[in-house]
Amino acid sequence: MKITCIMIGKTDEEYLRYGIQKYSERLSRFSTFSWIEIPDVSRSKKLSIAEQKKKEGALILQKIANQAYVVLLDERGKEYRSQEFSQLIHKHEQIATKELCFVIGGPYGFSDEIYAQNFQKMAISKMTFSHQMIRLFLNEQLYRAFSIIHNMPYHHE
Repeated sequence: MKITCIMIGKTDEEYLRYGIQKYSERLSRFSTFSWIEIPDVSRSKKLSIAEQKKKEGALILQKIANQAYVVLLDERGKEYRSQEFSQLIHKHEQIATKELCFVIGGPYGFSDEIYAQNFQKMAISKMTFSHQMIRLFLNEQLYRAFSIIHNMPYHHE
């Protein structure tokens, strides 16, 4: 199963890029894993937040593969314990999902056009984190999920 993460903007902080790279390398043992970075839609005085989200949404939709199962990282989404998240990943492996696509929106969230697609929504936490940190957290949780699936000693419960 291929796992793709679509994100708006670059990861600026070196420590986050390092962590993301490390977990991406670990994930490569279990799955084809890739990041798709969509350039920031610069917000100017002429561009409202709704217009920015709409532009970002159109760019996101262009990058989603036709047969992908899409999960939006959204604060209003379902929260999973690590064990439950690993079961979700394992289920998609078992039903032969071709591509599992996680989407991290921009600073203002997703457009109505994205929500209209009825993609699954998942929350990393009830707390608010920067979009750059969420990238690292998602990577770590994906690795943790595979370590649980493969009975590796990484996860302790």
